[in-house]
Amino acid sequence: MTRPVLALTLGDPAGIGPEITAGTLAAVAGEEGHHGVAVGDAEALRRGARAAGVAAEVREITDFGTAPAGPGVIDVLDTGVLGDDLPPFGTVDARAGRAAVAAIETATRAALDGAVAGVVTGPINKEAIWQAGSKHLGHTEMLGELTGVTRQDTMFVVRNTAAEGHHLRIFFTTRHLSLRSALDRITRENVLRAIREAATALRVFGVPEPRLAVAALNPHGGENGAFGDEEIVHIGPACEAARAEGLDVTGPVPADSVFHQGLTGRYDGVLSHFHDQGHIPAKTYDFDGTISVTVGLPILRTSVDHGTAFDIAGTGTADHGTMLSAYRAAVDYSPAVPLIRRTYGS
Repeated sequence: MTRPVLALTLGDPAGIGPEITAGTLAAVAGEEGHHGVAVGDAEALRRGARAAGVAAEVREITDFGTAPAGPGVIDVLDTGVLGDDLPPFGTVDARAGRAAVAAIETATRAALDGAVAGVVTGPINKEAIWQAGSKHLGHTEMLGELTGVTRQDTMFVVRNTAAEGHHLRIFFTTRHLSLRSALDRITRENVLRAIREAATALRVFGVPEPRLAVAALNPHGGENGAFGDEEIVHIGPACEAARAEGLDVTGPVPADSVFHQGLTGRYDGVLSHFHDQGHIPAKTYDFDGTISVTVGLPILRTSVDHGTAFDIAGTGTADHGTMLSAYRAAVDYSPAVPLIRRTYGS
């Protein structure tokens, strides 16, 4: 694919998604080698562009194969859910939820059909999509159903600006669970499965001989059972089993140091065990640059790692930096699409 076309979903039209999509597309308009197309309601994108102060023409297209018009023009494939009847910024609205879901469905179908190389998703509001009738917890589960995949995982990509070219990838044994529920899922079998999946993802996304660290769960790695025995009973044995399979795995490594070690180049990836264990270091180190890649899908999907920011939606203060990073990551990963399909396709 000499010039990858990427579909950028607007997310919830009452949030900052249209603003950061407009800012991203305006920033890359006219660049050679790729073409970004917004997917969602055209009027929502126009409103977002005005709010963000983006002085670009919003051109409606009907075919992802349409050639880009160059600087000053951003393209949108209009899903036509809302028309001119836009929900107010910063409100939870079932209409906005329906629009967000329609954009995801349209972009995903295009990726499955090969019309686009990948999908870059803007932030959605879970309550809004639930009001619209969706039963999914969020993007990842929705994409799994749309692509026929029963298990997907999240890979955070964190840039180290001090080490040129080095990116740390963060994986998760569990994701959207309460902390109490997540702790019950930290078993030898689940950790070993997560290690295997992380190693596969690292290879698919460009690390041929991945070095993976597995975080400990308890303070100081449990201090030989004084602060908890998960490292002894579950995490340590999972690491040993992975090494017996030939994987380059270190762990368990105390969580208060493993992310720093990864950022400085000792590891290519870190497996964290619950949502905040991986999210907090990534977002603290580089909130605007950290992006999310969904692995396990037969399509390429990158995403911002923040929410709809209803409190600032429409004010023009939203930073499109994370969306731009997610877009550029999708461009960089687009050559891997054939391998992604072979590895994760049914």
